[in-house]
Amino acid sequence: MKNIRLDIEYDGTDFSGWQRQAGSIPTVQGTIESVLGRIVQEDVRIYGAGRTDKGVHARGQTANFTTGSNLEIGRLLHSANSLLPGSIRIIGMRQVGQEFHSRFSAVLREYRYFMIETPSAIDGRFAGCCHGRPDPEIMNRIASSLSGTHDFSAFSKEDPQQEGCECTVTSAVWYRWGRYHVFRITANRFLRSMVRYLVSGMVETGLGRMAEEGFSMMLMGGVRSHHLVPVDPAGLFLWKVSYGTADCKPIGIPEN
Repeated sequence: MKNIRLDIEYDGTDFSGWQRQAGSIPTVQGTIESVLGRIVQEDVRIYGAGRTDKGVHARGQTANFTTGSNLEIGRLLHSANSLLPGSIRIIGMRQVGQEFHSRFSAVLREYRYFMIETPSAIDGRFAGCCHGRPDPEIMNRIASSLSGTHDFSAFSKEDPQQEGCECTVTSAVWYRWGRYHVFRITANRFLRSMVRYLVSGMVETGLGRMAEEGFSMMLMGGVRSHHLVPVDPAGLFLWKVSYGTADCKPIGIPEN
């Protein structure tokens, strides 16, 4: 059996998230599995590095699946992209070692959130809107406090499949890109809706509707004391998943 790694980008607007669901509910995972199954004539199950929510996009989702097919990788990639809808694109495909798992082999994940200050009929497909001008200095001050290992219970939705609520954040920063406020965060793992809740809390504080101390108390105490609604999923992208060099090495490529 071959273990095949996929690097995928998708517009999540019209999908009910990444994870397959029963019935005819459209999901990214289910759509890709259906297409690959038609090509290799097998029951295909792919495993993603992250389970993005409904409406969330990905610029760098990673997945893997095993197959007994002898179809050449380049032909498999071309055939898959020919059958997939325009909102999903496999941007890379290669055979990797059997030990590689897109989720469990990942060492870092990066998300980015794009936000605009006023509604837009065009940019709104890929950005949230804060309906105001938040203070970037305040938001960056809060972002810097996220680094390290914390219990993010106050900034996530309950998930029975979740193993604990501690995550280790390696970097978190706001920056300006044209008309967008962009939040970039990297961590070893993320809880369900965690980035959207964090952005909501920072924007509320940046707009003066919540005190910085209130955010800090939620981060330290793990309890949501302020009424937070997760921001619009349209602005969120799974940007990149990082692996160790051994995990990324394609089959058949010499060491030197």
